[in-house]
Amino acid sequence: MRIITIDSVDDERVAAYTNLTEAQLRNRLEPEKGIFIAESPKVIDRALAAGREPVSLLVEEPWLTGMADMFERIDKRWGDDIPVYVASPEQLKKLTGYRLHRGALAAMRRWKLPTVRDLCKDARRIAVMENIVDHTNVGALMRSAAALDVDAVLVTPSCGDPLYRRAARVSMGTVFQVPWTRIDAETLDSNTENNAGHNSETTQDPAETTNPDLRNRHTKEEDRKYWPIRGLKELNDLGFTTVAMALTDDSISLDELTRRLNNGETETDHIDKLALVFGTEGDGLSHRTIANTNLTVKIPMSNGVDSLNVAASSAVAFYATSPKRN
Repeated sequence: MRIITIDSVDDERVAAYTNLTEAQLRNRLEPEKGIFIAESPKVIDRALAAGREPVSLLVEEPWLTGMADMFERIDKRWGDDIPVYVASPEQLKKLTGYRLHRGALAAMRRWKLPTVRDLCKDARRIAVMENIVDHTNVGALMRSAAALDVDAVLVTPSCGDPLYRRAARVSMGTVFQVPWTRIDAETLDSNTENNAGHNSETTQDPAETTNPDLRNRHTKEEDRKYWPIRGLKELNDLGFTTVAMALTDDSISLDELTRRLNNGETETDHIDKLALVFGTEGDGLSHRTIANTNLTVKIPMSNGVDSLNVAASSAVAFYATSPKRN
């Protein structure tokens, strides 16, 4: 590693940490060539273990010695020319607005996301995050998915980015362990649009797939094109029973869902492969999603409570449907 002491976080060499928004980091080049910021040695370590390539690190001076083993691993895999910018705790406090107790940040390269089909072809139980915008909830759901053996996670076009600094931090780095992808033009099977009965008005402008700025502006339009109709159809084609987690008049209970998961394969209501769909904060799942999933499932509530936070409800659903439990 090249250890470089900086006098100020205004140094242009650390602009990725100071001057660029998350969206700018993500879209500065093609998505797979963009950057994300990992915060804390634990999160950085899990990203490295998953093969994510570091571009640079920004470290509080007191943490240098304790990170020596990590630097050695980086040198062995990616070469010894990756810079480690070192600043005082006071300088990094100016950057973050608070004392950076976690001691380190890393700028790392994004990667090309897999297609929905490739991600899910061997999965038995997956989760879908529909337009969840609170990055704390995104990170918490990813952490629960890792802890409770969910095979993969899908995120809709307008959902928060799992690689956003806060989401990755809340996930404790498990965002690099749980396979995930985004539902969009590049990740849906090429035959899905033709099979879903869409007309030419929903065909995506090719510029949207190559121009990151255009893609970022049209996330709502992409939602309508690729989610829920095409995305749910893709999951059905892959053999998944799609389940909307929502309180509706025809919702079945979570206990009934687990009964169908655990009854005999010859039973007419047996569920083999499960896709649990969770909605955004406040509004929950869209009416179109609920109308087009195979089942709607609710978690029974007591004491007049009408619902749980999506991070809590996903953990409950993951636990109840876990193969290790059933």
